[in-house]
This record gives sequence, C-alpha cells and structure tokens, in this order.
Amino acid sequence: MGRGKIEIKKIENPTNRQVTYSKRRAGIMKKARELTVLCDAQVSIIMFSSTKKFSEYCSPGTNTKQIFDRYQQACQVDLWSSQYERMQNQLKSLKEVNNGLRREIRQRMGEDLDNMDIDELRGLEQNLHDSVKAVRERKYHVLQTQTETYKKKVKHSSEAYNNLVRALQMREDDPVYGYVDDEASHFEGALALANGGTHMYALRLQPNQPNLHAMEYAPHDLRLA
Repeated sequence: MGRGKIEIKKIENPTNRQVTYSKRRAGIMKKARELTVLCDAQVSIIMFSSTKKFSEYCSPGTNTKQIFDRYQQACQVDLWSSQYERMQNQLKSLKEVNNGLRREIRQRMGEDLDNMDIDELRGLEQNLHDSVKAVRERKYHVLQTQTETYKKKVKHSSEAYNNLVRALQMREDDPVYGYVDDEASHFEGALALANGGTHMYALRLQPNQPNLHAMEYAPHDLRLA
C-alpha cells in the first residue's frame, strides 16, 4: 500500500505539531548535508520553531554571513542598510538624551544658564529647592538615627556603672569583707587610667573572721573595670 497524501495545513494539536516539526527538521538537515557532500554545494538553513527554538545548518568551509553576502551580490540587494539606518537613528537619539542630561547637570551646578528663559529658570529653581529639601530631610533622619544610637550607648554605660556601684556597696556592707582604701590603691587606679584604662578600682579584701586569717589578698588581687 502506498502512503496517503497529507493535507497541508496547520496541525492544531501542539504535541503532534512539535513532533512533526522535529521529524521534518531532521529530514531537511539530512538533505542539506547530502547536497553539500554529493553536489559540493554551499547550503545555509535557519529555522525557528513555533516555540522560538533556533536551528541552523551551514556547509563546512563557509558561514552564514558569507552566504548572505553572496546572496546580496547575486540579487543586487542590501540586507544591512535598513538595519544600519535604524542603528544610526538609535545612536542619534541616545546622543541627544546624553547631551540633555549633561546640560541639566551643568545647569544644576549653576552653569550654562544664558540661554534659559524665565520659565525655565523658575523650573530649575524649584527643582533645586526640592533637591535641597530632600537632602536636608535625609540629613535630619541620619542625625536622629545617630542621636538615638548614642543615647542607647549612654544608657547602657550608665546602667553598667550603676550595677558596678551597687556591687561595690554590697561588698562594703558585707560583714565578712571590708573595703580598704589606701594610697596604693589610689596610685594603681591612677596608673591604670593614665594607661588608657576605663574606671579601674583596686580593692583589698580584709577577712574579719578568725578562720580566714590565713587568706591574704593583695591590692591587685581583685580589680573591677
């Protein structure tokens, strides 16, 4: 039995359409390679599927650009002129935008104001006023944030100092230990502060219980920083 004819129309089922495209694409690529080998022909094929998938074949020893150049020479057409013209127009537009931005920057710096009329000058003045306002608001926000941070640090330091004072008072009120303040302690504390230390306290704990007479504490045995 011979193969039946297939009506040439779009295949509505997406799966069947993709399968048919894959099979026929492989067949076209095979025929192009056979033409290249059997007939010493230069063949270039470019295909895009309905899913935007790109497929390409070009005969060995050449490339797609060379094929296009030969096509333009044989048909006396220019495939690149329209693209080149579009690129030139786009470049011109970008240059105009760039020049406008540079001129606006110079005007904001107080330069290139001679060709501006009264309305443009008023608009520039308003823009500068809005910019200064935004900068000032940002500055105040940063200052407020830094102030709050410093307040928290001061509060933390104050709490740490109060805790230290309470701890010293508790040790002073303890009947077992007594706080002894002498010149050596003052000297060592002053020496510590002179060397870059923070609040340094030298304590000498004197045992008041008979069973603790064997314990000795030097002024440097306990330091609170």
